[in-house]
Amino acid sequence: MSSRHRRLASLTKLLTTHVNAARHRDALSLFSRMLSAPDLPPPTDPSFAHAFPLAIKSATALRLPRAAASFHAFASKCGLLSSPFLSSALIASYGAGASHELARRLFDELPVRNAVVWSAMVSVLVRAGDLTAAASALDAMDVAPTASCFNTLIAAVAESGEHPARAIEIYRHMRRVGVAPSFITLLALVPACTAMGSLTSIKEVHGFAVRHGMSALSHIGSSLIEAYGRCGSLATAQRVFDQVQDRDVVVWSSLVSAYAFHGRAEVAMSLFRYMKDQDDVRPDSIMFLSLLAACAHSGHADDALQYFDVLTKRYGVQACRDHYSCLVDALGRAGRLHEAYELIQTMPVEVTAKAWGALLAACRKYGEVGLAEVAGRALFEIEPENAGNFVSLANIYSGRGMHEDAERVRREMEQRGVQRMPGSSWMINRKSSC
Repeated sequence: MSSRHRRLASLTKLLTTHVNAARHRDALSLFSRMLSAPDLPPPTDPSFAHAFPLAIKSATALRLPRAAASFHAFASKCGLLSSPFLSSALIASYGAGASHELARRLFDELPVRNAVVWSAMVSVLVRAGDLTAAASALDAMDVAPTASCFNTLIAAVAESGEHPARAIEIYRHMRRVGVAPSFITLLALVPACTAMGSLTSIKEVHGFAVRHGMSALSHIGSSLIEAYGRCGSLATAQRVFDQVQDRDVVVWSSLVSAYAFHGRAEVAMSLFRYMKDQDDVRPDSIMFLSLLAACAHSGHADDALQYFDVLTKRYGVQACRDHYSCLVDALGRAGRLHEAYELIQTMPVEVTAKAWGALLAACRKYGEVGLAEVAGRALFEIEPENAGNFVSLANIYSGRGMHEDAERVRREMEQRGVQRMPGSSWMINRKSSC
C-alpha cells in the first residue's frame, strides 16, 4: 500500500469516527478536504468508494437538499457506482428523502447489484409503505439473499399490524431458501406471533431460538415471555424466564405483566418483592404499571396505593397518565368511588378517557348515578364519537329505574350523530399461521 493510500485509510477512519459520533458537519468538512488533498489518491481511485458512503450518510442525516442527487452525479463522474457499498448508500439516501422513484431508477441502472444493494432497495420500498413492492423485490433477487434483506420486511409487516401472518410466511420462505434467521429476525417476528395470538407460531419461533442458542438472551426472552403470557401459557412463560441468563428489568416486567394480565396479582406482587432485592435490577415505570393493573383487576386498592407511593417516592419514577388511570381503576373496582373521583380532580397530569372510563365502569358496577353523570359528561367531550360512553350512562340510569334520563341520553346520542358500531370477531386461518 502506498503512502497516499495509507493516508486515505487513516482519514477514512477519522471520517467514520465523526459519522458515528453524529458530528456530521465535521464529517462533510473533512470529506471535502479529502477530495482536493494533494497527498491523497484522486476521487476516481476505487479506494475512495469507502469514504463516499460515510459522507452520504452525514449529508442525509443533515437533510441537505438534493444531497443524494449531488453525490450521485459526482460518484458517476468518478466511475465509482460499481461499488455496492456506495450505490446502496445512494439508494438509502434517496429513500430517506422520499425519492423512492429515483432510488428505483438508480437501482435499475446499476451495473453490479449484490445482496447489500438489494437490501437497500427493499428498505426504501418498506420506508415508502409499499410492502407489496418490497416483497416482490425480495422474490425477484438474482443473487443469494441475506438475513438483512428479509429482516426489514418482516419488521415492517409486524409493525403495520395489518397482516401479522404475512411475517410468519416471510420467515418460513426465508428458511426455505436457506437463509438463517438472525437475532434481529426473531426480535421482529415474535411481536407478530403475539398479535396473531397463535401459540403454534410462537412455539415454532421459540424452538428455532432454543436450537440456535438465542432463547436465553434477554431481548428474545422478554419477547417470548410476553408472547406466551398474552396467549395464556403462563407456565411456559415462567420456564422461558427461568432460562434467561441476564434478567434485566424488561425481562422481569414481562413476567410480571404476564401474570397481571391474567389476574394473578399475588404472583405478580411476589415477583416484584423478590426482584427489588436484586442489586442490579431497578424497577421502571412499565413494571409499576403492570403492578397497578394487577392490583386493580384483583381488588387490591390499598396495595395499589402503596405501590404508587413507592413508585414516586422511593424510586423517583415520574407517574404518567397511565399510572393515574390504573390507580383510579383500582379504587373504582374496590368501590372507593369518591376517592377515585378525588384523585381525578387532583392528579397533576391530563385526565384521559381511560381514567374517566374506569370511573364510569365502577359507577355502573356500584349503581352510583351522581359520579356517573360527571364521568359520562367528561367522556362525551373527550370522545364525542364513542357510542359506548352514551350507552353506559344510559344503562346506569335504566338500572336505577331512571328511564326518562336514560332516554334523554339516547336522544342526545342520536342528535350528535353518534353511531353504535356493529359487533365483530376474528379468527386465525390455521393453514397459514400454524
